[in-house]
Amino acid sequence: MTRKYVMILSICFFIISVCSTGLITYADKGRPYYEETGEVVWDINTEDKIIALTFDDGPHPKYTAAILDLLAKYDAKATFFIIGKNAEKYPEVVLRSYSEGHELANHTYSHPFKVSITDLQKELRQTKEIIYSITGFSPVLFRPVGGNYNDSMINAAVKDGYKVVMWSWHQDTQDWKEPGVKKITQKVLKGSKPGDVILFHDGGGDRSQTIKALEEILPELKKQGYTFVTISELIESKQQKEQVQ
Repeated sequence: MTRKYVMILSICFFIISVCSTGLITYADKGRPYYEETGEVVWDINTEDKIIALTFDDGPHPKYTAAILDLLAKYDAKATFFIIGKNAEKYPEVVLRSYSEGHELANHTYSHPFKVSITDLQKELRQTKEIIYSITGFSPVLFRPVGGNYNDSMINAAVKDGYKVVMWSWHQDTQDWKEPGVKKITQKVLKGSKPGDVILFHDGGGDRSQTIKALEEILPELKKQGYTFVTISELIESKQQKEQVQ
């Protein structure tokens, strides 16, 4: 047996081993499959000038509140992917977000980057119960932590009644890195197109740059004719178009 053949066998064995332990962090079936089934949403193909603003890792008493003020100023709706333990600390911010017409979604309870399916389901259940106890609303959208997911995670979330929501790959602001107001602003304004899902954060660190960027982004996109909608409204828009066709 040649050394090259042994190496090939070793690589194959490693791949099989990783798959069997469930450590793969991507969806094996791929984006086209999940877009076809509608179980996962990245963005939608539309000519209507609508955009979905999304915020992860909140709520936060200072930053979420400031974002809500800006959204109200520009008559914009957004979707907040909430961490359960933060919702427990700041229920008044969760209630305000819901009362002002924004969509609340599930982003797990403790924000784990690695999690078993059993623990994921537990985290989703915990956060759902917390949001419901505050607002009387049960979230139907889930965003995986860090955008890391696999088929098992998607299947578990769908089984529990969720639609999995990602974001437009060209609209990841990476604001959590605090790259500067200018970079965040340019990232959004240069890449914006109808049907986009934009990723921001309202928790998990200092979000002052995000807020300052939004002060420029919101009026400019509104000036360009965009309407800011929730994820559910974005999905509904797509469904209505398909029915007409």
